[in-house]
Amino acid sequence: MAVSKIKIARVEKDLTQEDLAKIVGVTRQTISLIEAGKYNPTLKLCIEIAKALDKTLDDLFWQK
Repeated sequence: MAVSKIKIARVEKDLTQEDLAKIVGVTRQTISLIEAGKYNPTLKLCIEIAKALDKTLDDLFWQK
């Protein structure tokens, strides 16, 4: 599931939700909601998150 993939990638980069939020220009609450699967980010935000975590969109958001 995409939620855990984002959190795992964030923790692997040693980033807090606050750190990632600052990098991509949103609030920590937004990152929390995305990780919890309670908020669907825009494509633009998905791309920013993927860039910040050095992952592809497929790595983070593709559900198999």
